[in-house]
Amino acid sequence: MELNERQEKILNIVKQHGPITGSNIAAQLSLTRATLRPDLAILTMSGFLDARPRVGYFYTGKETNDVISLKANNLLVKDVQSLPIVITCDTSIYDAIVKMFLEDVGTLYVIEKDKSLQGVLSRKDLLKGTMSFNDIENTAVTTVMSRKPNITMCYPDDSLLYAAKQLIDRQIDSLPVVSENKGILEVVGRITKTNITKVFVNLME
Repeated sequence: MELNERQEKILNIVKQHGPITGSNIAAQLSLTRATLRPDLAILTMSGFLDARPRVGYFYTGKETNDVISLKANNLLVKDVQSLPIVITCDTSIYDAIVKMFLEDVGTLYVIEKDKSLQGVLSRKDLLKGTMSFNDIENTAVTTVMSRKPNITMCYPDDSLLYAAKQLIDRQIDSLPVVSENKGILEVVGRITKTNITKVFVNLME
């Protein structure tokens, strides 16, 4: 559950003026008591508010961190994913290095012409390629990339928390976000440590 703007306003009113009746809260927001009833019910059931007959609503002391946790747990990958940086299977190691430098990313996703995910290319892979091959301008990235099934990926409707745990557990910089289309896994985005950090900063602010 994520609190909406009106519910957060109700919380602030109760913090400042509680205990306060539902009618008085509605008056401060220029709304009817009936309009606020669902929001008050949600806040009460979630533990943010408590209600006593003939007394009104009062704040239970649930901290902002709890609100942050609620918001974070409801974020999906598709809410924060960024555009994927892709190359094709016939791209040379040299061109991949240039691409990675120009795009200022740490991971490239290797696709076929049908946009299906074939591999993931990291800085370490490219470093290994430059040390292993003399002619990197004519050596395809397929010689050094990580291939399926050794690719950790996620889907747009996965929770952001799941994606973050994958980044930590696998000790990798990013995840390709894929969507199944006509039997193939098409790359539609990426989740990086930077994405996760931005979300954390925004929630704290």
